[in-house]
Amino acid sequence: MTAALSNAKTAANATAEGEGLTHYVADFVAGAQLADLPQVVVENGKKSILDGLGLALSGSVAKSGELVRRHLDSLNLGAGPATVIGSKLKVAPRFAAFANGVGIHADDYDDTQLAVAKDRVYGLLTHPTAPALPAALALGEAKGASGADVMLAYHIGVEVECKIAEAIDPRHYQTGFHATATCGTYAAASAAGRLMGLDSETLTRALSIAGSQSAGLRENFGTMTKPFHAGRSSESGVAAAQFAESGWTATDKILEAPRGFFSAAGGGYDVNAIAGKLGAPWTFEFPGISIKPHPSGSLTHPGMTEMQRLIREHGIKAADVEHVRVGTNSNMPNALIHHRPTNELQGKFSMEFCMAILLIEGRAGLNEFVDEVINRPDVKAMIEKVDFVIDERAEAAGYHKMTTYIDITLKGGKKISGMADFGKGSPANPMSFEEVAGKFHECAEFAGWEKARAEEVVSLVSDLETLPSIDRLMGALSKA
Repeated sequence: MTAALSNAKTAANATAEGEGLTHYVADFVAGAQLADLPQVVVENGKKSILDGLGLALSGSVAKSGELVRRHLDSLNLGAGPATVIGSKLKVAPRFAAFANGVGIHADDYDDTQLAVAKDRVYGLLTHPTAPALPAALALGEAKGASGADVMLAYHIGVEVECKIAEAIDPRHYQTGFHATATCGTYAAASAAGRLMGLDSETLTRALSIAGSQSAGLRENFGTMTKPFHAGRSSESGVAAAQFAESGWTATDKILEAPRGFFSAAGGGYDVNAIAGKLGAPWTFEFPGISIKPHPSGSLTHPGMTEMQRLIREHGIKAADVEHVRVGTNSNMPNALIHHRPTNELQGKFSMEFCMAILLIEGRAGLNEFVDEVINRPDVKAMIEKVDFVIDERAEAAGYHKMTTYIDITLKGGKKISGMADFGKGSPANPMSFEEVAGKFHECAEFAGWEKARAEEVVSLVSDLETLPSIDRLMGALSKA
């Protein structure tokens, strides 16, 4: 039976009330095949995989990366089969998943899921690769899996994560849960469980164990604990799969039960957003995954893309700017909470800083999101000229877009205005594989990686499904 037919059969058993939903997800994880992936899904997935690997490298030199490695050393774990990217360490899979998840999300430069329904906030669902890829890499390396098997496990994890995030009521995010942390745990359990060869019944228990570890609060945005969420969700998913394999018991209805995930964490869910929807279509095909051109919260990106366009088109100089008004819907300030940032992590969630640095430097990459730049007097002075407000036009456009209005007033009174719904890297304005490779090289250089080894990684990812194992790939991502 093909995965598509199996998907339809098990979805039919998930009633309008969601009965049997967890079994449906487990059946999908166990039954999906590489042949089920349309070519566009394979190609888009490679871009996000390459993106994630580059971010794990750049994240390895962040302060959080140093602290993670120090923590792992203190545990006296001994050698293991799974690589901590950007280091010499090889540890047990769950701890490699943790370290690499933290690394991928450390700079808030990783990909983001797009919402479909208008009441589900675009760009505020999950960062799908950060929990899913580390789990797939860790178990893939430990099990000697092929590149094709690792790729499929990654796609399965992303698909489960994104459909769960799309289904849960928006209250989940709006009242403080971080969906990358919560839904990401299911991604990691699915990816790990698939590579471990778990059957549907065991996967059902793995998902349920994952559900009881699903946690993470947005109040920690702008601190190291935000990337901790991604790492812990990946580790928790791996541990869930391992405990399930050992015979650990759990409910068989963690998603749909009245005291289960959707009800407890969201107050409800849309069963039609997940039942029958796994792989139909795959999220990487529609609505797509957005890759970030800047290491900041995804909600800043439409405005940043438009600001760069206005700067180029009108030759705007920082010295000529009197005032900038940035207007968005009411959900965006709910995440972009740092209006006067004092460090790099806060700067990632500051619309004011993101606008200011583009006006001053004309770019906003890893070298701009550092404490020294954020606290420069000229940057602080420009931040004071930026007002970030709720705009009725953006509010009316719906939360499934990141509509951003920019109004710039120059000295002398001249006004320049622009608007964007989506940023560079979104499916509406996608990055090519070559552009993602350019970002990967930026991240590798930031981490002090040799150019030849970085080029080897790009080449291996481009042919990932042909690799007999991922040993060579992981070797190119570890210190000798």
